[in-house]
Order: sequence, then structure tokens, then C-alpha cells
Amino acid sequence: MLASLLGRFLDADTARIAAPILNAIIKGTLLVTFVAVSAVFFIWLERKVAARIQDRLGPTRVGGKFGWLQTIADGLKLLVKEDIIPGDADHMLFRLGPYIAFCGSFLAFIALPFGRRFVAVDMNIAVFFMLAVMSSEIFGVILAGYGSGSKWSLFGGIREAAQMVSYEVPMALCVLVPVIVAGTMRLTNIGEQQGGFFWNWYLFHDPFTFIAFWAYFTCGTASCKRAPFDLAEAESELVAGFHTEYSGLRWSFFFMAEYASMFAVSGIATLLFLGGWNTGLLPFELSDKLGIFGHLIDAGVFILKSWFLVFVMMWVRWTLPRLRIDQVMETCLKYLLPISCVLLLGVSLWQVAMPWQVLAYLRYAAAAACLLGLAWVVVKLASTRSQLPFAGVNEMDWMGQAARAQAARK
Repeated sequence: MLASLLGRFLDADTARIAAPILNAIIKGTLLVTFVAVSAVFFIWLERKVAARIQDRLGPTRVGGKFGWLQTIADGLKLLVKEDIIPGDADHMLFRLGPYIAFCGSFLAFIALPFGRRFVAVDMNIAVFFMLAVMSSEIFGVILAGYGSGSKWSLFGGIREAAQMVSYEVPMALCVLVPVIVAGTMRLTNIGEQQGGFFWNWYLFHDPFTFIAFWAYFTCGTASCKRAPFDLAEAESELVAGFHTEYSGLRWSFFFMAEYASMFAVSGIATLLFLGGWNTGLLPFELSDKLGIFGHLIDAGVFILKSWFLVFVMMWVRWTLPRLRIDQVMETCLKYLLPISCVLLLGVSLWQVAMPWQVLAYLRYAAAAACLLGLAWVVVKLASTRSQLPFAGVNEMDWMGQAARAQAARK
């Protein structure tokens, strides 16, 4: 289509050469724009989630309507902030680190399908490609830590290297569980196989895929350097970890890479376990009935599911305390790695030995149990009243009491 459009302005040979180049530029621009806009949204969401969970009053009060101006102001500040390179740093490695980290996260979006037709490159080995390129982010982290000329940055980079390399193994094994069920590594095919109602999602296929989702999500959270696994950025002991010496735009590239990895990890989980772009509420796909409008709705459903998983990562970060580095490694090697191996062996035997009648009806029972659990959570949320730490006083009285208590301690 693009070649025929260019053929109106160029000769046939030139149009044939220019069409794939222009196509790649358009897709790359759209993906970079989506990653950048998502990062701005996630920064805003992170502040709001932290404020609501930990009773932080600042993010709920400043920044215009709903606090969106605060994120824009911070972005402008980073753009104009002075870019400083420490005197003891390796200048070339220091400059390369953030860009390599961002490229490693961004390349995963090339094979990530947002819908049946919305994918930059529809690969037969899309799952393998995404895991491989996302793991290359660690090179940028190591270069940043080593090139900064600071022992705290170096400690943070080496910690992240050990953590990410370790968690990649159980994460890849958990990914193989739904891949064995689907019989393909092509993500578009995996999404299409989960069409129809939500009990067709691989999350409810069998007990092994259900547990694999939670194990994968835990490993994905650790691979994205999110709390309680954020030992590469442990502020209490490493100042800020591997990016301590960075400022301005280069510093922002590390956080864009982190948020991009969070969405990519969540996107893989959505496609492998949560039905991809399928709503789960209709027996057919919207793209079959509504054409291009249906494809847009499918892409919106996929983005909302992935955003919800990113929100859960933030929820966990501001709820659980940080682990020690030995506890982080122990969680991976002593628990998640054996669990993932058992899941891989179990789903392989399940596919071969279990009668089709059990396979057909077990998913209904699993989906019903999850619905009951979700209904219980909703009832508890609706029936549990939220109150201030000092019951029976309003917010201003509470703030006054807190100020008086702080003054008394001094």
C-alpha cells in the first residue's frame, strides 16, 4: 500500500526501495512516541499511587488538576538541567550507558503486538526475541556503573547484573509454560488462540499456567529493578545506585528504560496469560465485526490490561519493604528457579497425560473461583471504611497533631 502511494510521486524502482525505509521510520516514530508518552503517564501514576498508599499529602495537592502539571514541570527541568560528567568518569562509557539501556528496552516493542494487525514486525520467535533484547539493558547499567568512576555506582551496576542474570532463568522457564500450551512462540498466534470468553485465557488453562503467571510476574518485577527487588538503586546505602552521577536528560533515559521494560514485561504477561487484546466478554473478536475500528478497540484493551499490571508493580513497590541483596538472590535461586522447573515439567506431562474432558472443564472451575475471589475483594473494598490515623478528627487537626508531636520530639 505504501509502495503504491509513493509510486504516484516517484518511479517504480525508487518507490520500491523507499517504501520499507519509510515504513520503518513511521513505525519507529510511533513506538518511540508511545514509550515517551507512557513514561510521562507512569511518572504521574507513580506519584499518585505512592500518595494514596502511604498517605503522602504533597502529590495529592500540587500540580494543577489531578497533579498533571507537576510531571510536565519535572520533564522540562530535566531538559534544561546542566549535564555534568564527573572528573574521574570514563567519558565514553558514561555517555553510552543510558542510551544502550534505553535501546535494550525499546527494541522489545518491535515484536510486541498491540492487536492482531498492530505490530511492527510479526516474528515467529517473538517471545524469544523480546526476552533476548530486554536482557541487553543490563549492558547499559554495567557501563553506567563502571564508567561513573564511583564505587557506589559500581556496586549498583554489579548488583543489577547479578540480579537480572539470575532472574532471567526462571522468567524464561515460566514463559515456556504457556508457549508449550500454545505450540508457538508467535505472540499474535498466542493472542488469537485465547479469543472468545475469558475462561479461554491461558491463565485458567491448568494449575501450572495459573502459578506460572504469578511466578513470571514476580521475576518480571525483579528484572525491572522494582521494589522490593530494587537493590541496584537502594537509596539507603547506594545513594541512587548505578545512576548516582547522572543528571538531566541522560538520567531521564534510565527511567524511560525502566518504565518501558515494565510495560514490555506486562505486555508479555497479557499476551501469554490474560488473553492479549481480547476482551474476554464476547464470543468473537471485535476486529472481525468492526474492521479497523475493532482493531483500535483491541489495541486499547491490550494497553489497558498492560497498564493495570504496571499499576500492580507500583502497588507492590509502595506496599512492601525492600529486601536485602542476599534475600533477593535467595528468592530467585532457592524458590523461583525450582518452582519454574516444576511448572515446566508439570505442564508438559499435563498436556500429554490429561484427558481432554478434564482440559475442557477445568478452566471453567478456575475462572469461577477467580471470579468469586475478585467479588470478595470488591465487597471488602466497598465495606471497609478509610479513616485517618487519629480516628474522630479531621485532616487539619491530624496535621496539627503531627506537627506538635514532631516539635515535642525535638
